[in-house]
Amino acid sequence: MAGIVLEKGKTIYSYGQPMTALHLITNGRVDVSYPGGSYPLGKGDVIGICEICSEIHLLSYTTLEDTTILTYPLTSLDSLNDILQKHPDVARLFLLSCFRQINILLNRSSISELNCSELYRTLNDDISTYKSLCDRYRIPARSLEHFDELNAFLGDDSPDIWLNGYYMGLNHILASDNYRIMVQEVDLPIGMLRKGSLDFRRTYQSLEEQFHYLQQIGGFYFRESGNDLFDFYTSLYYKLGQDNEDSKVVYDRIQRVLSKAGDLSFIDQNLFTSRAQSFQSSLSLMGSADSADSGSSDDSEILGRLAGSLNTILEYAGPDLDTVASFRQHVHAYKLLSDRSSQDQEVTLLRRQLTEEFYLLYSLLFTQTLKQPDIPMPVRMFLYFGYVDEELAGLKNAVILYRLAEAMTDHSTAGVYTFYDWLMAIFRGQKSPSRNEFDQDYSDYIHKQKVGGNITDAELRALENNAMAKVNYELKNMFPQVNKITFGRITTFCPLFCADDVLKDLESSYVTVSRVSEILEEIRLVDYTAFYRESLDMPHLDVMGKETIHLEYLPDIILMPNVGIRGVMWQEIEGKRRNSPGRMVFSIFHLEDLKTTFTHLTGEFRWELCKRVQGNRWNDVSVRSMTSEYFDYIQFYRKNHDLSTEAKEKIKSSLQRAKNSFKEMFVRDYMIWVLFEGAGSPRLNKVARQIMFTYCPFPEEICSTLAQNPIYSELLDRRKIKVAQGLHHLDVLTRKLQNGNIPVPETVEQERYYISGSKKS
Repeated sequence: MAGIVLEKGKTIYSYGQPMTALHLITNGRVDVSYPGGSYPLGKGDVIGICEICSEIHLLSYTTLEDTTILTYPLTSLDSLNDILQKHPDVARLFLLSCFRQINILLNRSSISELNCSELYRTLNDDISTYKSLCDRYRIPARSLEHFDELNAFLGDDSPDIWLNGYYMGLNHILASDNYRIMVQEVDLPIGMLRKGSLDFRRTYQSLEEQFHYLQQIGGFYFRESGNDLFDFYTSLYYKLGQDNEDSKVVYDRIQRVLSKAGDLSFIDQNLFTSRAQSFQSSLSLMGSADSADSGSSDDSEILGRLAGSLNTILEYAGPDLDTVASFRQHVHAYKLLSDRSSQDQEVTLLRRQLTEEFYLLYSLLFTQTLKQPDIPMPVRMFLYFGYVDEELAGLKNAVILYRLAEAMTDHSTAGVYTFYDWLMAIFRGQKSPSRNEFDQDYSDYIHKQKVGGNITDAELRALENNAMAKVNYELKNMFPQVNKITFGRITTFCPLFCADDVLKDLESSYVTVSRVSEILEEIRLVDYTAFYRESLDMPHLDVMGKETIHLEYLPDIILMPNVGIRGVMWQEIEGKRRNSPGRMVFSIFHLEDLKTTFTHLTGEFRWELCKRVQGNRWNDVSVRSMTSEYFDYIQFYRKNHDLSTEAKEKIKSSLQRAKNSFKEMFVRDYMIWVLFEGAGSPRLNKVARQIMFTYCPFPEEICSTLAQNPIYSELLDRRKIKVAQGLHHLDVLTRKLQNGNIPVPETVEQERYYISGSKKS
């Protein structure tokens, strides 16, 4: 019979494949796998001999080196018996291999059964010690899901103890010179193989049961969800700190698990490795001021405080176990991904799950801050930046975020809000919730709910003054959409702060109040009327009558907890009040040029506000306005004799790039107006310049500079006439008030600035 050579690493059979043949190994080695372990076969052993009474393979066989085998087809036990009777030497090899393998499995089963009992006792002791330490330090003890369902291992179906001695005895006989008596006896070899196969199956089933039991125990120490005993102990260690007298007890328990779990087949080794590395990383940072990653001793101290951030955040969130457990599991899975921006279906689904849970968690944490004002730093970092985990954020970034959060103060008086501070302003009644995607403000929404029969009159009245309902409206309608938009990369969006998203220096991209104020002032020095609204002087109505004035309402700046590339002009007014601040939204870490983005949003603001004021006639050129004139200019640019052929081609090209959006065209021209024309660098065509000059005028200082350029001569002449007329009207009004011994309101002087663009009277 010719032998077949199998190369190293070849899988001969896997679990579940049909039993069709036996294979005698004449050279080489084969690894045999069973639930919970493996053993080797060598020269003279037979592959499949223990499984002759099974229709399928229960064991898996893989070559450990180049291996030569002889194949014996197994059509039936009768055919096997014929082989055994014709070839006594083959029968002997078959029996020896069968009994040897059964003895191996019997020994493994005995050891595994002892492990089941021992690990059950260890698990109970670890849980008891954990609860005792938590009670001692008044720390709420977490509970292991399904632990109450675990009972001590009974091993009722374990193989009989005497079987091991029985097969060892048979092996001794077969190994001696007396083996011929056994193999030559008719039906004896096949009978012993049949009994061996049945005993093998029972032993296999016992090993399988033990392995599943051990997997259960292992699952209490390491779970994908992170809600496991290893996490209980590491979190407790972080809370107690290294100097606590009981920290050594906790540390020893952790190290015992780490030293043993790496060699246990019933532990998910990928999960174990990840969790062990995470702990070791945090551990080194807690105590080492000289660590290469920690930098200074201050950094080391901060990272020590941040160790186990996810646990701190989730424990603070409160009793919503479903959200907490699910989020913990998905965060751990997200950390293990090699490519978090992958478009694979599984990764996309994970990002979606994390996104949904993130917003639920944000709501839970916000609610808790109202009850527990002493907010742990990782929770503050979550609310401000979307931070969840020190490793996911990157250790260097985590330290930066900690320091930023530590120095964070409420800047609402300056009109700049973190999203958390923005929610607090809504809760306190200082701000109204934003409009939703259907342009409904909170009041519109609840009244439509009443009209639709979804709520009663009593519920409507209650909701009108329900602070938390207003917060939830903002969380549901504005937060998810704007957070994704400002992030910019919508297809790969995940709201968790991740080092992968930090594409430039974190501190330089941080949007500070001073930087916002600086940029806002730079824009206002060019387009000084950008945020002015026409209004009646309500405080001086008895004096001013229906005399209209213009008042400035600077926008509210809301900073989303993400690292992003876009800004959003979310709404131009608050509710239906025209004389209210607009709302512009940025990532709190903005990777693009902030001034360029701010200027873009200001252009959007101007367009939308004009549309709001003009209503349905926003594009009616018979009612002169910025939007109507610009609309007319773009719509009929081909027929405009004031435009050169070259200018028309540029408009055509720009319109294509803007996807035929008149608004986008205006915004691009506005940015050129502010960033270039305001600096004395003409870039716009004649018609666009005229519209901008009329509705987005430069202040007097810039106009004086532009007077040297003949391009602006005609426009400046018209402006002088208009300014003179406006100032003359105010002079008449002022004299009238003075003649009547009526104090001139301060707003009159403010109006002079609006008309002239000069602070001088």
